[in-house]
Amino acid sequence: MRTHRNRRNGAAGRRPGSARGAFTLVELLLVLVILSVLAAIVVPTFTGRGEQARITAARTDIARLEATLDTFEIDTGRYPTTQEGLNALVEEPSGVRDWRGPYLRRGIPNDPWGNPYVYRYPGERNPDSFDLFSYGPSGRSGGDDIGNWAD
Repeated sequence: MRTHRNRRNGAAGRRPGSARGAFTLVELLLVLVILSVLAAIVVPTFTGRGEQARITAARTDIARLEATLDTFEIDTGRYPTTQEGLNALVEEPSGVRDWRGPYLRRGIPNDPWGNPYVYRYPGERNPDSFDLFSYGPSGRSGGDDIGNWAD
Protein backbone atom coordinates (compact mmCIF):
# COMPACT_ATOMS: atom_id res chain seq x y z
CA MET A 1 0.00 0.00 0.00
CA ARG A 2 1.40 3.34 -1.06
CA THR A 3 0.94 6.49 0.90
CA HIS A 4 0.46 9.72 -0.85
CA ARG A 5 3.00 12.41 0.16
CA ASN A 6 2.51 16.05 -0.36
CA ARG A 7 5.61 17.25 -2.17
CA ARG A 8 5.56 20.70 -0.63
CA ASN A 9 5.90 19.79 3.03
CA GLY A 10 6.94 16.14 2.79
CA ALA A 11 4.26 14.93 5.19
CA ALA A 12 1.43 12.57 4.33
CA GLY A 13 -2.00 14.06 4.77
CA ARG A 14 -0.90 17.40 6.34
CA ARG A 15 -2.09 20.70 5.14
CA PRO A 16 0.40 23.41 4.40
CA GLY A 17 0.74 25.77 7.38
CA SER A 18 -0.67 23.28 9.90
CA ALA A 19 2.73 21.91 11.01
CA ARG A 20 4.68 23.80 13.69
CA GLY A 21 8.22 24.00 12.46
CA ALA A 22 9.72 26.51 14.95
CA PHE A 23 9.57 27.64 18.56
CA THR A 24 7.68 30.74 19.50
CA LEU A 25 9.39 33.68 21.13
CA VAL A 26 7.63 32.94 24.43
CA GLU A 27 8.93 29.36 24.43
CA LEU A 28 12.49 30.53 23.76
CA LEU A 29 12.27 33.13 26.53
CA LEU A 30 10.97 30.52 28.94
CA VAL A 31 13.92 28.23 28.17
CA LEU A 32 16.34 31.14 28.69
CA VAL A 33 14.76 31.94 32.06
CA ILE A 34 15.05 28.31 33.17
CA LEU A 35 18.72 28.16 32.09
CA SER A 36 19.43 31.45 33.88
CA VAL A 37 17.88 30.17 37.12
CA LEU A 38 19.93 26.96 36.91
CA ALA A 39 23.11 28.94 36.25
CA ALA A 40 22.37 31.22 39.21
CA ILE A 41 22.18 28.14 41.43
CA VAL A 42 25.18 26.23 40.04
CA VAL A 43 27.77 28.95 39.25
CA PRO A 44 28.29 30.22 42.84
CA THR A 45 29.09 26.66 43.89
CA PHE A 46 32.12 26.55 41.56
CA THR A 47 33.41 30.13 41.66
CA GLY A 48 35.86 29.66 44.58
CA ARG A 49 37.20 26.32 43.40
CA GLY A 50 39.98 27.65 41.17
CA GLU A 51 41.55 29.74 43.93
CA GLN A 52 41.11 26.91 46.41
CA ALA A 53 42.94 24.56 44.01
CA ARG A 54 45.85 27.02 43.69
CA ILE A 55 46.15 27.28 47.48
CA THR A 56 46.22 23.48 47.77
CA ALA A 57 48.85 23.30 45.01
CA ALA A 58 51.01 25.85 46.86
CA ARG A 59 50.77 23.85 50.10
CA THR A 60 51.73 20.69 48.21
CA ASP A 61 54.73 22.41 46.57
CA ILE A 62 55.88 23.75 49.94
CA ALA A 63 55.66 20.29 51.53
CA ARG A 64 57.66 18.79 48.63
CA LEU A 65 60.29 21.54 48.83
CA GLU A 66 60.53 21.05 52.61
CA ALA A 67 61.30 17.36 52.11
CA THR A 68 63.89 18.27 49.47
CA LEU A 69 65.51 20.82 51.81
CA ASP A 70 65.63 18.16 54.54
CA THR A 71 67.42 15.82 52.12
CA PHE A 72 69.91 18.62 51.34
CA GLU A 73 70.47 19.07 55.10
CA ILE A 74 71.02 15.35 55.64
CA ASP A 75 73.60 15.23 52.83
CA THR A 76 75.47 18.46 53.60
CA GLY A 77 74.92 18.89 57.34
CA ARG A 78 73.17 22.25 56.96
CA TYR A 79 70.31 24.02 55.20
CA PRO A 80 71.03 26.47 52.39
CA THR A 81 71.58 30.03 53.51
CA THR A 82 69.10 32.73 52.61
CA GLN A 83 71.58 34.01 50.02
CA GLU A 84 71.99 30.54 48.43
CA GLY A 85 68.23 30.12 48.51
CA LEU A 86 66.38 27.33 46.76
CA ASN A 87 68.94 27.53 43.95
CA ALA A 88 71.19 25.39 46.18
CA LEU A 89 68.85 22.49 45.41
CA VAL A 90 69.68 22.74 41.70
CA GLU A 91 73.26 24.05 41.55
CA GLU A 92 75.98 23.10 44.02
CA PRO A 93 76.86 26.05 46.27
CA SER A 94 80.55 26.77 46.78
CA GLY A 95 82.15 25.34 49.90
CA VAL A 96 79.49 22.66 50.46
CA ARG A 97 80.65 19.12 51.15
CA ASP A 98 78.75 15.99 50.16
CA TRP A 99 76.25 17.77 47.91
CA ARG A 100 74.43 15.00 46.00
CA GLY A 101 72.21 17.10 43.78
CA PRO A 102 70.57 18.33 41.82
CA TYR A 103 67.75 17.65 44.24
CA LEU A 104 65.05 18.98 41.91
CA ARG A 105 64.89 17.50 38.41
CA ARG A 106 62.72 20.18 36.83
CA GLY A 107 64.23 23.20 38.48
CA ILE A 108 62.75 25.45 41.11
CA PRO A 109 59.00 25.83 40.66
CA ASN A 110 57.10 29.08 40.95
CA ASP A 111 53.98 29.25 43.06
CA PRO A 112 50.61 28.74 41.31
CA TRP A 113 50.34 32.52 40.78
CA GLY A 114 53.65 32.61 38.88
CA ASN A 115 55.77 34.12 41.67
CA PRO A 116 58.90 32.55 43.19
CA TYR A 117 58.63 30.86 46.58
CA VAL A 118 60.37 32.76 49.38
CA TYR A 119 63.04 30.94 51.42
CA ARG A 120 64.72 32.27 54.56
CA TYR A 121 67.23 30.54 56.79
CA PRO A 122 67.10 30.96 59.69
CA GLY A 123 63.41 31.61 59.54
CA GLU A 124 61.54 34.43 61.22
CA ARG A 125 58.55 32.22 62.02
CA ASN A 126 60.65 29.07 62.38
CA PRO A 127 63.81 30.38 64.13
CA ASP A 128 65.27 26.87 64.59
CA SER A 129 64.66 25.97 60.97
CA PHE A 130 63.68 27.78 57.76
CA ASP A 131 60.69 29.69 56.44
CA LEU A 132 59.38 28.64 53.05
CA PHE A 133 56.31 30.40 51.73
CA SER A 134 54.32 31.96 48.93
CA TYR A 135 52.82 35.42 49.11
CA GLY A 136 49.59 33.79 47.92
CA PRO A 137 47.01 35.29 45.58
CA SER A 138 47.99 38.89 46.34
CA GLY A 139 51.63 38.37 45.36
CA ARG A 140 52.83 40.51 48.28
CA SER A 141 53.45 40.09 51.98
CA GLY A 142 50.24 40.15 53.91
CA GLY A 143 47.43 38.10 55.35
CA ASP A 144 47.15 35.54 52.55
CA ASP A 145 50.71 34.15 52.81
CA ILE A 146 50.92 30.37 52.55
CA GLY A 147 53.89 28.92 54.45
CA ASN A 148 55.47 26.05 56.33
CA TRP A 149 54.47 27.35 59.73
CA ALA A 150 51.48 26.54 61.93
CA ASP A 151 48.95 29.38 62.27
